Amino acid sequence: MRKYIIKRILISIAILFVVSFLIYLLMRCLPTSYVENLARQKSMQPNSKSYEEWMQQLSAAYGMDKGIFSGFFTWLGNALHFNFGDSWHYTVPVTQKFADTIWVSVYMGAVSMFFEIIIAIPLGIYAATHQYQKSDYIISVVAIAGMSLPTFFFASLLKLVFCVKLGWFDLFGLTGRNYEQLSSMGQIMDKAQHLFLPIVVLVVISIGSLMRYTRTNMLEVLGQDYIRTARAKGLSEKKVIYHHAFRNTLIPLVTIIGGSLPGLFSGALITETLFGINGIGYTSYNAMVNGDIPFSMFYLVFIAILTLAGNLISDILYAVVDPRVRVS
Repeated sequence: MRKYIIKRILISIAILFVVSFLIYLLMRCLPTSYVENLARQKSMQPNSKSYEEWMQQLSAAYGMDKGIFSGFFTWLGNALHFNFGDSWHYTVPVTQKFADTIWVSVYMGAVSMFFEIIIAIPLGIYAATHQYQKSDYIISVVAIAGMSLPTFFFASLLKLVFCVKLGWFDLFGLTGRNYEQLSSMGQIMDKAQHLFLPIVVLVVISIGSLMRYTRTNMLEVLGQDYIRTARAKGLSEKKVIYHHAFRNTLIPLVTIIGGSLPGLFSGALITETLFGINGIGYTSYNAMVNGDIPFSMFYLVFIAILTLAGNLISDILYAVVDPRVRVS
């Protein structure tokens, strides 16, 4: 296992190097950038230099006057020393802006994933063990409805009912008006109240696919010969389902759960925007729209690292959930 992990890490480093270069290449080929916008604004001021002169000056100041390869290796050398520069759009260090916005999205993603797992997997198993019964049809309809609901529509519907009509929650923001006057516990509860509806949106729109996936895999496992053998031996239905069938159903589910790791840190752009939450999804979107190459590079490479780590964790967990899997 140790050799396998070391081998996978080395392969991941090589993949990350290639991915980082491709991301940098794409960032340099953007049709617009913060430097161009800033040069255009400055050139329009009275008695100002021309647009070309400002572009030359600003490109040198921001390191954009270098070639693709030299610029990438300059960025890579700084990145290895954990120096990712300043955000062009937010005018603060990239890591500082990232730290200020990431944890809200992580909290939302972790809580929504927790409820997604504890709701979707049991319902998927229940639907599979009651195939073609009324409960199976109800669960399937709920799953398909959750998968089909557009995020903006469902979020707007919840805001209309619970914020406008009932007045239970604020329309926007992460904190209330009297947040500073609250105690420590009161501030925590205030943030939790403002995050309640966004988390509900994330859970409802995500449980459908996991529920259907669990049901499909459970039905496939229940049709295997060893399940019929276990029942023929007189084992209880509960033991057959949760000890024999469910363990093998976990194998494909591990892939989904491991692949969800980047989702914890990527944020939920539409949900964060609709509820006025300054999370990493909304922050990174604004950075990319404004051509903020330093922040966009850091964020995209960070997501690439999480994706590679999620795949490695999934492969390792295969051996945990399935004793038949052995790593040579």
